[in-house]
Amino acid sequence: MFTYISYQIKKKLQKEPNFMQSKATTPEQYLAELPEERRIVMEKLRSVASKKLPKGFNEVISYGMLGYVVPHEIYPNGYHCTPELPLPFFNIASQKNSINIYHMALYGDKQLYDWFVTEYPKHCKSKLDMGKSCVRFNKLDDIPFDLIGELLSRITVEDWIKMYEKMLRK
Repeated sequence: MFTYISYQIKKKLQKEPNFMQSKATTPEQYLAELPEERRIVMEKLRSVASKKLPKGFNEVISYGMLGYVVPHEIYPNGYHCTPELPLPFFNIASQKNSINIYHMALYGDKQLYDWFVTEYPKHCKSKLDMGKSCVRFNKLDDIPFDLIGELLSRITVEDWIKMYEKMLRK
């Protein structure tokens, strides 16, 4: 599963003209590169993440996006396909035609996925545009910030590590 997600992200970064990979090395640089209307939305998503993510996740630049990871200090094994990288959990990206979130547990936890798909229409007028772990928002005014905050608050670092290790054993 995670190898597939990593492959898909790398594929987008290398081949798709609509995928804008940032060269920023800090979240502040990443945000500064964006046009104002996108920067405002991305800053709001960043604020939601900082307020709602349980303690232990670190903000980084990961795959050219804002990323939230389990640091090596907590999970020394890192990401299994690239152990020198911390364990990814959540990413936010401004791309050519959309703002996307990548929530790894949506792909790994059917109950969480089902909850999110059921709740989405209650918070958003537009149809859900979702891949395996990616949710795309084409209309910047239609991003359900409260729902994303609730999604982020549902899994602790410990829960994520257990879920990740269980999936690796399959």
